[in-house]
Amino acid sequence: MKIKEYRSQFIQELLSTYDEGEAESFFYLILEDKHQLKRIDLVLDPELVFLEDEMALWNSILEQLKLEIPIQYLLGRTSFYGLDFEVNENVLIPRPETEELVEWIIQSSRSEVGNKKLKVLDIGTGSGCIAISLAKNIPNAEVYAIDVSEKALATAKRNATLNQVNVTFIIQNILETEDLNQQFDIIISNPPYVRNLEKQEIKKNVLENEPHLALFVEDDDALIFYKKIAALAQKNLLDNGQLFFEINQYLGKDMFELLEKLKFKGIELRKDIYGNDRMMRGAI
Repeated sequence: MKIKEYRSQFIQELLSTYDEGEAESFFYLILEDKHQLKRIDLVLDPELVFLEDEMALWNSILEQLKLEIPIQYLLGRTSFYGLDFEVNENVLIPRPETEELVEWIIQSSRSEVGNKKLKVLDIGTGSGCIAISLAKNIPNAEVYAIDVSEKALATAKRNATLNQVNVTFIIQNILETEDLNQQFDIIISNPPYVRNLEKQEIKKNVLENEPHLALFVEDDDALIFYKKIAALAQKNLLDNGQLFFEINQYLGKDMFELLEKLKFKGIELRKDIYGNDRMMRGAI
């Protein structure tokens, strides 16, 4: 079958689940990943065809997309902050909002620290997207990353190798940690923060496929990770060290009050590209 003909069929079959633009974007993502072809290639050569075994592969992917399995898991990779990352069912798919957090940290380190050597810790690293992006973009940083999941850390290690950076990965349950036993200039965390009461807001493709360990907290203790990490930051940040968080959009006021209570300085709350309270910074 000609590829351009299959494209129309592919998009049509997904319209009951996705809008046309999203379905079309899936088609071109798969085309580039599986065949190293771009949109322009179909324009230049409209006679390109899929072979029978290629059609079988595409039909298999199509059926999985109909089940709302994320395209990133089907391809086994995604892009984050201009870098390629392996993703699988053991790690969250990195979000654009988290890219904004990474950008804030990078710009802050350049303007406030300059060329001073930095020790950086990412708590709950998952795929390693934050730690690896920082290691890639802050040459003077020595980066460490913690996660409770061995499988997530295995993925993060492969991503560090893929992106040719050095990150020290540590398996550790942060809620059971009393002291990090090192001092850091910057501590970052994007911990679980979605309350069970907010599950109805989560898309089916996320709810049924991404690891709940990295997503959800109990309604009656939604700030459990933030309280613990902020307390550790008090002990383990150097003078003028900075703590960065990605946060639940509904809990910006609660987070501000938490850091105020713990005597952090220069507390700043930022909105993401969608206008939601999403990022926070405080200093020791």
